[in-house]
Amino acid sequence: QEQLVESGGGLVQPGGSLRLSCTASGLIINAYVVAWYRQAPGKQRDLVATITPGGHAEYADSVKGRFTVSRDLAKRTVYLQMSDLKLEDTAVYNCGLPARDVPWGQGTQVTVSS
Repeated sequence: QEQLVESGGGLVQPGGSLRLSCTASGLIINAYVVAWYRQAPGKQRDLVATITPGGHAEYADSVKGRFTVSRDLAKRTVYLQMSDLKLEDTAVYNCGLPARDVPWGQGTQVTVSS
């Protein structure tokens, strides 16, 4: 069964950092564009960042300069390094494959609070 698994979330103070990880079972994500999304309570799910198999990354304006997406092909893992976190970054973060219909994983909660 194809599945995406996110991890690395937690509670952090404003200005802090976290690194999220995205792995997959039942498929090899190395060949796909991987996207990070987030959904805050009561809001729609928004695209945060994407990374191509070749490593080209793009970001939402709200996270440019603070978030970095990368991938480790050997580990078949995609990371989202988040720095200078703000209160408005609080959300459940999911990874997804825009070109493949894989069910959403559980996501990982990121809470930015003082």
